[in-house]
Amino acid sequence: MNLVSLKEILKGEPKYRLKQGEDAVFKNLINDWSEATFFSLELRQKLNQFCPLAIKAEILVSKTKDNIKTKILLDDGAQIESALIRHNDGRNTVCVSSQVGCPLACEFCATGKMGFKRNLIAIEIVEQVIFFSRLLKKEKERVTNVVFMGMGEPFLNYENVMEAIKILNNKNGLNIGARHISVSTIGIIEGIRKFSKEKLQINLAISLHASNNNLRRKIIPANNKYPIELILEAVNEYIKKTKRQVMFEYLLIENVNDSDDHAFELAKLIKKPLYFLNIILYNSTGVFKSPSTKRVMVFKDILTKKKVKFSQRYRFGQDIKSACGQFITKTCL
Repeated sequence: MNLVSLKEILKGEPKYRLKQGEDAVFKNLINDWSEATFFSLELRQKLNQFCPLAIKAEILVSKTKDNIKTKILLDDGAQIESALIRHNDGRNTVCVSSQVGCPLACEFCATGKMGFKRNLIAIEIVEQVIFFSRLLKKEKERVTNVVFMGMGEPFLNYENVMEAIKILNNKNGLNIGARHISVSTIGIIEGIRKFSKEKLQINLAISLHASNNNLRRKIIPANNKYPIELILEAVNEYIKKTKRQVMFEYLLIENVNDSDDHAFELAKLIKKPLYFLNIILYNSTGVFKSPSTKRVMVFKDILTKKKVKFSQRYRFGQDIKSACGQFITKTCL
């Protein structure tokens, strides 16, 4: 799919033609310009040649059909992953990538093993949502939520991510409400501060995954530059400016960050009015494993007794390599 040249191709046409073209892509979700019969045959052929709408992708569907993973082939041959999570309450959440690979090299992340290839441009981010929007249209459903929790660090591709969000949020486009869009960062402080100045009410999530700096720098090298206390300082500034709740993601990994002491430390960090904790069970690899059910229960019990506001994210698509980077790297998480 390539929409970069759409405006250029329609430059000599009446102004309303661009609106028609954008409606066809973002509202009608057409797969081919031949469906845009309000354009002349010559114009449709030109658009198909220079502005194709086809999305080259391979998909995996979980046995329960509540999770669909896709590997999208971009125009330059690069590959990215996205996922559709179908919730029982009718929500359809798309998890999008913001980079090809990732420069942060977190120990637990399959994408980190790929290294960094390049940033995605805005339309390549939006393309991931369009892909699933087309699938859902066949069932008379739509994408209701978007989370930037796929491959890459969104705040290291800030401008393209924000441009993509504006397209996703546009009432004349995919019309996804700002409060239904979330951006997750490992804790890029400069990005958090810029984010606090945005006019859109987008949700902020922090990938914490450790209760102290010594542990966090072992599994997240970026913690050397962005230690927990500086991240929390930036988060508090964000909350002061926006009055919005911030979610902290905590991936539970057996014998790494799941002890009683970790739970008590975490409770001290997170016990603030507009802090909310999201517990995520790790999809096991040959290196790291998910804790036992009993250990998870003990960990959660400590948080409950310490009156920490938290939820546990349901694990989707374990049978289809659903965690970030698994489809491309073939790592069995």
